[in-house]
Amino acid sequence: MGYSHQNSKGKTYFLHSKDVVLKGGRNQTIYYFAKEAKAGACDLPAGKTVVENTKTGLPFLKGK
Repeated sequence: MGYSHQNSKGKTYFLHSKDVVLKGGRNQTIYYFAKEAKAGACDLPAGKTVVENTKTGLPFLKGK
């Protein structure tokens, strides 16, 4: 199922991850929240915290 976060407006978002290749050829894992749990659902990575945008209520990850 993965990590889920309920924002201040009462909506639930699920954390997903995806491996992408950048223009320089480097591989990087990106994390994003979606309203539905899909195939890429994952747990909260170590060293990251969830922060919420105060205007929109959308959650995002913040590093150390």
